[in-house]
Amino acid sequence: MAKNLSFRAAVFEGTGAPLRLQELAVSGEPQRGEVLVRVKASGVCHSDYRVLKGDWSAPTPMVLGHEGAGVVESVGPDVTRVKPGDHVVLTWTPPCGQCRYCVVGRPALCDVAKSRASRHVMPDGTTRLRRGEEPVHSYISLGTFGECALVTQSAVVPIRKDVPFTQACLVGCAVTTGIGAVINTAKVEPGATVLLLGCGGVGLSILQGARIAAAEPIIAVDPNQEKLATAKRFGATHVVNPDEDPDLQSVLEITGGRGVDYAFEAVGLASTAELAFAMTAKGGTAVLVGEPASGTRISIDPLLLADQERTLKGSNYGSSVPLRDFPRILDWYASGRIDLDAMVTDRIPLEGVNEAFAAMGRGEGIRTVIEHS
Repeated sequence: MAKNLSFRAAVFEGTGAPLRLQELAVSGEPQRGEVLVRVKASGVCHSDYRVLKGDWSAPTPMVLGHEGAGVVESVGPDVTRVKPGDHVVLTWTPPCGQCRYCVVGRPALCDVAKSRASRHVMPDGTTRLRRGEEPVHSYISLGTFGECALVTQSAVVPIRKDVPFTQACLVGCAVTTGIGAVINTAKVEPGATVLLLGCGGVGLSILQGARIAAAEPIIAVDPNQEKLATAKRFGATHVVNPDEDPDLQSVLEITGGRGVDYAFEAVGLASTAELAFAMTAKGGTAVLVGEPASGTRISIDPLLLADQERTLKGSNYGSSVPLRDFPRILDWYASGRIDLDAMVTDRIPLEGVNEAFAAMGRGEGIRTVIEHS
């Protein structure tokens, strides 16, 4: 590899401004414990959209994107997990392996990964990408809207080579977040009743997780009729349009007036978070999966929480262990247990990224995937 490798990337310059395609450079060879990845595919995620809209603050300039898959280009000293030519999915919570949360098997809560991601830097505190002499950040230390990503070794998960990159990249965020919320966070039992609020990419993955867990019934709620139709394909046994049933009385009818054992919120709004808790039965659990804007607050009745032994809990990245969960999910895809093909509703070159965000704002499609040349 040349000392400075040039590549194209979609660069975020500030809130409300369109992303600009520019030539960037990776500064120097991969250092100790680092991996250079040729990104082949990147999903366009709502978390990137929140940065673009200003819901979440981020330094500029920055390469957005965090749901990516590709091929290992080169590795630095002491890299043992992968070698050049390996196919990998990137994880945006690269665990340190030593903090309290990593030691107890909860790497999604890793202190070091959180600190690094919030600053959008490499482990040594540098950005390593350059636009001329100007440093450029990589979103949560990945930046998959670029043709290359320089990441720490713990951010790459080797995968089977027979899965297309376009489908594999979804496991880097939406699919693992959704399926993991059911399997890892909630640990839904066979026969449990499940409610989903929000049928986007994460929501549809929650439905697939509920189907794998043998939940029954599985109720999906969304104001978009097209998404409700799609929800049935991904595992919903019943669908509800909240515009027609704002209090979700039909959910109570389906469950015999009891409410659901598990309610999953995948929108990121205070109103839907409160509704998820309200729909749980005695002893039920509401799981907040959607990422809200900073500063969002919700209101619940604590008497219901205590007297009826309900649970309100969060799920970050599906409480996943990427080295375990990424390969397992891709095995489920390869065997036909889950559907990743139908989740990809648009494939675009890097030049189409701004229109992809515009379509997201209009509520169109499930997942748009950037296919890097």
